[in-house]
Parts: sequence; structure tokens; C-alpha cells
Amino acid sequence: MTVRVLIADDQAMVREGLSVLLNAQPDIEVVGEATDGRDAVAKVDELRPDVVLMDVRMPLLNGLAATRKVGSRTKVIVLTTFDLDEYVFEALRAGASGFLLKSASGRELSDAVRVVAGGDALLAPSVTRRLIDTFSRLGQPRASSLIKVDQLTERETEILLLIASGMSNSEIADHLSIADQTVKTHVSNILTKLGLRDRTQAAIYAFETGLVKPGEEPAETI
Repeated sequence: MTVRVLIADDQAMVREGLSVLLNAQPDIEVVGEATDGRDAVAKVDELRPDVVLMDVRMPLLNGLAATRKVGSRTKVIVLTTFDLDEYVFEALRAGASGFLLKSASGRELSDAVRVVAGGDALLAPSVTRRLIDTFSRLGQPRASSLIKVDQLTERETEILLLIASGMSNSEIADHLSIADQTVKTHVSNILTKLGLRDRTQAAIYAFETGLVKPGEEPAETI
């Protein structure tokens, strides 16, 4: 199955470079390009891509606002030059399924597209560390969130922590010595019990509730 990708970036050179890299992959096809956030929203409606590579800083409508508009209809990978970008956390909240630096290699980019298209969340390790640090400064978690966490089984809580550390389903399966399908079932149960849409929201939820503590090292998956 070919993964259909839309590239949204206001720089023509960046769009062309990403297109060349991705179109060189036999299982990935760039179906369109967007020059700003507003154009990206229109192209998602028109082309129905599986994944959008979304630049953060774009004219007319920035990547954050565009992600809010399309995040429920397609998978979004946020692209930026700096891992300190102030929009990153809000983009993830807005519905992005992943985050990747523009300094990533062609292989990392194509792997990221495949991972997100397959339903996994994807975060650069440096961003995962910053998420932990950021949420550790927000104070005590909300009581309602802790009540929901209490609904999880011991195994589900363990898998939620591994999701937050950056592990994919296959990595979790290897780590726990269980089948991939078993992990998928647990992840589905976690999302249902916590009322979350995807793995990215599950990771953020773990940070918000304090399940992930400052100083813990995330898994280096990218």
C-alpha cells in the first residue's frame, strides 16, 4: 500500500527537496504541495492524503492552526528547524501525530512517514525530554485525570509509560516479550479508557498526570 503525502511549507526549495526524497521511496507518493497553512487545509480536503508534513511557521495560517483544522481527518507530522519551537507542544495538543526536525536524514523522514501512517506516534527524543521537563513544572495533575489513570490495569499503565518514553508498538512488544497484536489491544484499551484519540495524546497525558517523572530517560527511537 502506497502512503500518500502532502507537503506544506512556504519555502519552495524545502518542498522540492522533501518531494524528491519521499518520491524516491517505492511505497510513498507525494500527491501535492501547499505553500501556506490555508492552502494546506484546502489541499487536505481536495487530495485526502494519508500524512501531511506540516511546517510550523507559515503565512496566512500557521502550522498549528492548520493542524487544528485537519488533525481529525489525516495524520500530521510537524516539521521545524528548531526543537525549541514554541508551537511544538500546542501542535501536538492540536492533533499532530508526530514531530520531526528538518535536520533529520532522508531515511529518518521516510521512516517517520511510515510510522505515522501505520498509526504510531513519533517524537524526536529531544522533544520527548522537553515534554517531560515542561509538564513537570505545571504542578499537581488534575484529580479527574488521576481517576482515569486508576482505571488502567498494571500492564496498561506499564505500556502507557513505554508509549510516553517514545517506544513504538514493536519496540514495546520486544521489551515486554509479548506479541505485537497484544500490544495493539492494550493500546486500544488505554485510549478508550482515557478518552484519547491516539498515541501522541496518550504520551502527553502521561506527562500531564505525572506518570513520567523528571530525569527519566526516554527511549531513543529516532
